[in-house]
Amino acid sequence: MSGSVLFALHEGGVALLTLNRPDARNAIDDALREALAEAVERAADPAVRALVLTGAPPAFCAGGDLKAMAERLAAPPGQVAAAGWQRQQALHRLILRLHRLPKPTIAAVNGAAAGLGCDLALACDFVLAAEDARFAFSFLARGLVPDGGGPYFLPRRVGLARAKEIVFSARTVGAAEALAIGLADRLAPPDRLLEEALAWARSLSAGSPAAIALAKTALERSLETPPETLLALASQSQAICYTTEEHRAAVEAFLSGRR
Repeated sequence: MSGSVLFALHEGGVALLTLNRPDARNAIDDALREALAEAVERAADPAVRALVLTGAPPAFCAGGDLKAMAERLAAPPGQVAAAGWQRQQALHRLILRLHRLPKPTIAAVNGAAAGLGCDLALACDFVLAAEDARFAFSFLARGLVPDGGGPYFLPRRVGLARAKEIVFSARTVGAAEALAIGLADRLAPPDRLLEEALAWARSLSAGSPAAIALAKTALERSLETPPETLLALASQSQAICYTTEEHRAAVEAFLSGRR
């Protein structure tokens, strides 16, 4: 059974994207991947100021659909490889689009995030986990490698050695440990997860959309870019910000004593 992605626009221009394949614990098949790609593209609309990604209960995302994997393995090996490469390309376009969306993004992780579910969560700027959430980079337990950005995102959050341990062991990381090691940024009671995610998204996106987008772009490049390049990028970005209505209004408000 394939599912869809529910799209709802909340107060403050916060888009809530909900993976809606609950009978399969929101496991990603081709149809759900395409629906999520369309929803992320829809969230690029200027009316959307921030994005929250979550899953329909009982899970955030159980990873790739194992039943679909089994069906694909029945094809001749050459077809398995070629079709797999094509699916990988579509997946990577989705992951990069979500990661580079020029506005704040939050993964509201309810229940389990396994395999590709972890990759989707870490592709967001922030991870808000329910107190009963669980994370597992379970790829090696299936004879696979992380393929949705985990080798890039995970070491940047938890360090290289710890990332290797989590991936090699394919063990489950509970919410408290996830918070302690930086895999998650905040925890919330399960019944308040979405409420807190939406409120956090509103607070993160209250500033100038142009300034947020430019700052996010610079920060994403900071670990691989020499300081001279980042300073040049900052100069270009600041020149753009000088021309925005938000900057003009903020300066005028400060000089007149208004907030």
